[in-house]
Amino acid sequence: MNQHSILRHTKIALFSGVATLTTLAPAARAQSSDPVVDVLLEKGIITQKEATNVEAEIASRRTNLVNEISESQSSKWKMSNSFKSLQFYGDLRLRYEYRGVDNVKGALPDTYARDRFRYSARFGIKGDLYDDFNYGIRLETANNPRSPWDTFGNNTTTGSVSPSDKNAAGIYLEQVFLGWHPTEWYEMTVGEMPMPLYTTPMVWDSDINPQGAFEKFKFTTGPVNWFVDFGQFDYQNPSSTADGLSGDTFVLAWQAGAQVATTKNSFFKIAPVFYTYVGQGDSGGLNQPYVGQGLNGKNVGIPGGTNTVPGVYDYNQQGINDLSILEIPAEFDYRFDHTALGPLQARAFGDFAYNLRGNSRADAAYAANPAAFGGLHGPVDGQNKAYQIGLGIGSAGPVYGPTQGLVYGSTSKKNTWEARAYWQHVEQYSLDVNLLDSDYFEGRGNLQGVYFAFAYGLTDCLIGTVRYGHADTINNNLGTGGNNLDLPGLNQIRNYNLLQMDLTWRF
Repeated sequence: MNQHSILRHTKIALFSGVATLTTLAPAARAQSSDPVVDVLLEKGIITQKEATNVEAEIASRRTNLVNEISESQSSKWKMSNSFKSLQFYGDLRLRYEYRGVDNVKGALPDTYARDRFRYSARFGIKGDLYDDFNYGIRLETANNPRSPWDTFGNNTTTGSVSPSDKNAAGIYLEQVFLGWHPTEWYEMTVGEMPMPLYTTPMVWDSDINPQGAFEKFKFTTGPVNWFVDFGQFDYQNPSSTADGLSGDTFVLAWQAGAQVATTKNSFFKIAPVFYTYVGQGDSGGLNQPYVGQGLNGKNVGIPGGTNTVPGVYDYNQQGINDLSILEIPAEFDYRFDHTALGPLQARAFGDFAYNLRGNSRADAAYAANPAAFGGLHGPVDGQNKAYQIGLGIGSAGPVYGPTQGLVYGSTSKKNTWEARAYWQHVEQYSLDVNLLDSDYFEGRGNLQGVYFAFAYGLTDCLIGTVRYGHADTINNNLGTGGNNLDLPGLNQIRNYNLLQMDLTWRF
């Protein structure tokens, strides 16, 4: 073999080796092929044209290999090009619950209790779309807007025994919304959305997802983060109105607030919000004056009423007349280090609400049905305010808020913990009873009492939680207005007790 032939075969071997090593090496190593080609050029082993051809062949083989690996490892899920990100999330919760009421005025017997083992599941997707849009969809296991819970062994089959009855179980659409955030200082959301206002369960049950539209403006000046919120929430679409045309009822919200960094480790937040109602239709009792009374000591059915069972009320519990509510939620948060417990975060929080038309609501209640007040007195004015004041403490790190933290299952991490307690006072004509928290205190007005909760992160995804609440009647001359499916038909409620023990798997 002559020298020219040997050189040619040597070139071929070198080209093949370089190409093979560069193709099989990771992308980071593939970039070192240029120095090798440079050395071969310097030694005169290859020409510039041959070097160019080799680099092109290496790049082609590398591209083909990357594509093959990508195709073999890619998910079988196919997503629309409109998705920028997608997150699966949700929770599964198991609960033991006790609800007990003593001294139900006007009922025989005058005590009532429910012992239940319950469950709930929520599953959703959320994320960003291109061009500054975001989205969310979530499903849950109950159709009650104030509760995602179902009861084990709940016998709903009429006239027969049905072990492990599933008639009450189902999957329902809880959230479906689109958001738009074109700038840092503005965002809006339409659909059925997580509560966007800064508020507390005293006014809005944390399970309610408002339907409608919401707009937020926000900006920062020094240590202060300012925000202004507007909500147009579709309350209900009645079947018809007096003129035979359908019409929606809306609750409108205007909120302005600020979060002030008082020190490096603390902040203060306050956000007054004003609510008004537009349109009441003629469905579901919304257009009828709220009475809020029960049988008020009578152990017989109401003459001319539809109910004849003692203890079952016949007077309106749902009317939203004469509601113009000013709410002022606030909190002070402080982070500090404890020698034994490590970094902690403490909160002092509260809420105050006042119905500017509370006396008119009371007058309308009495005028609508004086018999509901036992004929012993006239309108009870002055029952116009509600307030909550509490303290919380827990492991530093998680986001805490009126409905955020381990107690509400919005965060989880092993060995983290949270405790919170508050006193709550809700007078009869102060708030919309259809929105009140259905747990504390049974979604009723004219009750006051205490709430305690403790939660502990058993693992990074499992939370154990214990809650207790106790409430008493504020004014014995009034009912405890409101209607809740957990303890329906009881009015007046006195000495209410609630115990809940949860195990939550959060994913």
